[in-house]
Amino acid sequence: MSGKVIKVSGPLVVAEGMQDANVSDVVRVGELGLIGEILNMTGDRASIQVYEETSGLGPGAEVTTTGYPLSVELGPGLLENIYDGIQRPLTEVRELTGHTIPRGVSIPALNRSRMWDFVPTVKEGDSVVPGDVIGTVQETTAVLHKILVPVGVTGTVKSIKAGSFNVEAVVAVVTDAKGADHELTMMQKWPVRVNRPYVNKFVPNRPLMSGQRVIDTLFPLAKGGTAAVPGPFGSGKTVVQHQLAKWSDVDIVVYIGCGERGNEMTDVLNEFPELHDPRTGEPLMKRTVLIANTSDMPVAAREASIYTGITIAEYFRDMGYDVAVIADSTSRWAEALREMSGRLEEMPGEEGYPAYLASRLAQFYERAGVVRCLGSDDRRGSLTAIGAVSPPGGDTSEPVSQATMRIVKVFWGLDSSLAYARHFPAINWLSSYSLYIDGLKPWYDEQFGPAFMKNRERAMTLLQEEASLQEIVKLVGQDALGANDRLTLETAKMIREDFLQQNAFVDIDSYSSCDRQFKLLGMILEYDSLCRAALGKGAELEKLFSIQARDGIGRAKSVDADKYAEVYDGIVKQMTAEIAEITAGGEDQ
Repeated sequence: MSGKVIKVSGPLVVAEGMQDANVSDVVRVGELGLIGEILNMTGDRASIQVYEETSGLGPGAEVTTTGYPLSVELGPGLLENIYDGIQRPLTEVRELTGHTIPRGVSIPALNRSRMWDFVPTVKEGDSVVPGDVIGTVQETTAVLHKILVPVGVTGTVKSIKAGSFNVEAVVAVVTDAKGADHELTMMQKWPVRVNRPYVNKFVPNRPLMSGQRVIDTLFPLAKGGTAAVPGPFGSGKTVVQHQLAKWSDVDIVVYIGCGERGNEMTDVLNEFPELHDPRTGEPLMKRTVLIANTSDMPVAAREASIYTGITIAEYFRDMGYDVAVIADSTSRWAEALREMSGRLEEMPGEEGYPAYLASRLAQFYERAGVVRCLGSDDRRGSLTAIGAVSPPGGDTSEPVSQATMRIVKVFWGLDSSLAYARHFPAINWLSSYSLYIDGLKPWYDEQFGPAFMKNRERAMTLLQEEASLQEIVKLVGQDALGANDRLTLETAKMIREDFLQQNAFVDIDSYSSCDRQFKLLGMILEYDSLCRAALGKGAELEKLFSIQARDGIGRAKSVDADKYAEVYDGIVKQMTAEIAEITAGGEDQ
């Protein structure tokens, strides 16, 4: 089925004679066969967003529909790969065509010549339903790839064979109740705009450990939850997302660079293959899929890249894995929506964004969650969605930030003043929040007892009191404050500088385990408690501030990971003894 181009407006192409095509069908446009997708139909006219540069394309060019929606290939070979927004493997494109992607190039997403060792987990005569695992492939040293029965196939295994196959080879045949045979390969295709099905969803109740103290202790994110990282230019959004991608305790990371600067994506591509995963000791790329669709690449593909990434993530979730999708940034994606909406001459909403911006954002974030996967076993997987937002000038009252905040449950607000003061991660503890605190409390109580949440609340209280006291200090100076208020300022400063501030370029400080965070914050708050008790007995504040143990607290976050518990206990003992001595001196006077 083919039609003819009658209008070209940047990435938007209008073709007539397309009466047999459907909305969302993928089409090939012009002699080069440019890839496009039908956005809407009016009679026999189709409005098509083309995922490649349309220069040189004019009226009369032929448009051919494939009859299928935009889909991704799912199977062994996804991990360690780098794709563009419509799942073209960039490494293979470079080998074939050089450093630039020529228009109309079409390369399968999964390598057809690579052989995989398939190990069956079912035998002939077994009954299978959609989502059942029929075999496994050791895709990387870090991830066992589970081959699933596709949606829509139920029956009895007629034949299955072990061996080395490519992704298109038939590895099993399933006979359904009507006697029809279904040939199963290691590869599936799935439309990117359709959610992959599951049995049911659960309330997230386990934290996603990122190793970042301000996140894990103050504003935790649950596995299967949603989070936004908004911030102005230069406040460290990309660095925060890199840290989350590197250190989060998930099985699979899908990193989507949708519309960010090319040099930032280059940093990711250069860094990730060299990084070692703290959980497995293997290179981080062994459990990572990268989707690179930078700001200089076609705008329409930027819109598709979000869906490509989250569909790949859902596929790994369906195997029972914990998956994190990190999108950098959803603002650039929203700008792509705005550009396409303008070319379609749709009625604009606030600031020119389409009226359906909020619903599109919700469709993305709602695909996150903890689910019971399809299949006869009780397999559970989680998908955590983390999106950066880049509001112009850091103004979070703009439409993308506001629509995102209505959907997500964790808000890590980045502050440029903290970034300029070299405080990283530059997450503002006064404007950020997490709505998962109550749901995660049982987990923290089970691991650390009630002390963890009490310490968190106390630290937050001290930081908020500090903000109030700073207003007074600006007016009358610190000397006008009472001893307890001055101690509050000092403890809050220790929490900020010795606990919340982290250095991503120092190996020991880049990642901090939850137990280490608990002990480090507990040590600072213990100092505060001991000092308040000593002040009540007449001790001098200046002497309490100048004890030797303070130096140990300041250097505590740089202690080797295998020695911290012993060192921290030693600092607490020294601190207790020194403050007791000062207190005794105060009582004698």
